[in-house]
Amino acid sequence: MTSTGPFGPLDFQLVLLRRMADHQPDLVDEARRELGVSLAGMREANRRWQAMVRSPRTRGSLARYRSVLGEPERTSRRVIGDLECDALLWPVPLWPDLRFEVMVASGGAVWNEWLVRAPGSAGPELRTAGDLRPWCCTVDEVARAFPPARPMEGTAPTRMRLAFTPPDGRARVAEFTWGLLQRWSD
Repeated sequence: MTSTGPFGPLDFQLVLLRRMADHQPDLVDEARRELGVSLAGMREANRRWQAMVRSPRTRGSLARYRSVLGEPERTSRRVIGDLECDALLWPVPLWPDLRFEVMVASGGAVWNEWLVRAPGSAGPELRTAGDLRPWCCTVDEVARAFPPARPMEGTAPTRMRLAFTPPDGRARVAEFTWGLLQRWSD
């Protein structure tokens, strides 16, 4: 990654990691080193991303994702309640069993962006709260494992919380960044 070269998939992974560093700094440092990028490089990628997002000449969210990540690996039509949308999936090399999913309503409005399990990839077996380790599962996986889970507002645009009750009967809250589990608490 260079600060003057095109912003691409490696840079985008660094943006995902930057927000996760608030909850899991050790995992982020390990992942950043695996990608061969310095802390300054990660900060620079995040700075460039924020500049793209906030630019007065900014493209729409979907155009930005396509310019950074290329054409999606997979596109499918979904119906969620009364909403019909397209789900676009891109690979994320740092997490080979996950995909970055962008949900697009008719007219091109992006209404959700997060990490999901790749089609055909087996997710973790989640039976107890102890099975929930950082970065092991997605929002959907926790919600399916512990119904009825209740979505809660997150502390930032890329964060979400989920109230759930595992078989031990103790209510808990899981915290996610970009759809990937970061931690949970009682």
